[in-house]
Amino acid sequence: MDIVILAVVIAVVVLGALGGLIVGSRRRKPLPPPPPAAPDITAPPAEPHVGDEAETPRDEPRRTIEEVDLPGGPPVVVEEPPVVEAPGIEIPEPTAGRLVRLRARLSRSQNALGKGLLTLLSREHLDEDTWEEIEDTLLTADVGVQPTQELVERLRERVKVLGTRTPVELRGLLREELLKLIGTDVDRVVKTEPEDRKPGIVMVVGVNGTGKTTTTGKLARVLVADGRTVVLGAADTFRAAAADQLQTWGERVGAYTVRGPEAGDPASVAFDAVKEGKEMGVDVVLIDTAGRLHTKTGLMDELGKVKRVVEKHAPLDEVLLVLDATTGQNGLVQARVFAEVVDITGIVLTKLDGTAKGGIVIAVQRELGVPVKLVGLGEGADDLAPFEPEAFVDALIGE
Repeated sequence: MDIVILAVVIAVVVLGALGGLIVGSRRRKPLPPPPPAAPDITAPPAEPHVGDEAETPRDEPRRTIEEVDLPGGPPVVVEEPPVVEAPGIEIPEPTAGRLVRLRARLSRSQNALGKGLLTLLSREHLDEDTWEEIEDTLLTADVGVQPTQELVERLRERVKVLGTRTPVELRGLLREELLKLIGTDVDRVVKTEPEDRKPGIVMVVGVNGTGKTTTTGKLARVLVADGRTVVLGAADTFRAAAADQLQTWGERVGAYTVRGPEAGDPASVAFDAVKEGKEMGVDVVLIDTAGRLHTKTGLMDELGKVKRVVEKHAPLDEVLLVLDATTGQNGLVQARVFAEVVDITGIVLTKLDGTAKGGIVIAVQRELGVPVKLVGLGEGADDLAPFEPEAFVDALIGE
């Protein structure tokens, strides 16, 4: 009986132990997994700015453009950009003998005057009809009525005394008489060197279209070629681009240009130009003036004002009137009007290489009583020449 009880007790204990194990295994919770290691966080790259590379540059070998093999064709040659140098100052050619060098430019005038007269004078019989033809030739060449009558009268007398007339004798005769009309004893030097002061002051006047501003620029080249220093006054403030044009001429020879506002007071510009010339110690001040139609009273009043204002500094040494030689008698009308306003001291004849007649030199001098001092014989920068009567007449009548 005791054995049975013991077996029952052992069985109960075993069953209880097994039951506890089962219940314990059901109630036991699984342990949480260990936390993962902290990851390496890389900050996002900053947004690129203007001029930044799209990605971080890597250290790797680089090749120049010469080392890269291009598909086909010769290798690319990288050329250095050309170096732009500032334009240098030009050195004009000497003025001595310039008219002689430009004699060919007078060929058309030579045909109208010199050759025509020599042909008529070479006729075997010089009757009244021939002398009338000679008069007509001189008048057509713009010599003028009074000078023509004087020349024909002297030629008639000398031909009558001469008797036989060889071509050489006729040429010498005509040369002498033309030189008498033009004048060989007249002072034709442009006055730019006053004895008691500096600078010399030259005012250039004339109608627009005669080449006035261009002549002023060319005159600056003539003076620089003769060793003078120059200041330019752009007092033509009414014509568009006149100041720019004059300044360009000045820059080519190293001459300083004084200018004012467009449509400004011309007298003020002229005054400042002379003032600058004095302060800079230059030899000559050239003043380019306005040149609207000579029939407008306003222009003449302005020219008179410019002259008066400039003379507050010093007297004008030269007043040069620029005339277009191709205008003939109309040019003489212009000359008379300008001479009434300002005291003309010299004449510049432009375009004498074109269809102009050489006799205009005689006519304009007789009309104004002042000498032709400069002549323009082309469009080139150095085609303005001091007037030399002998060289001029020789060019007219040929060799």
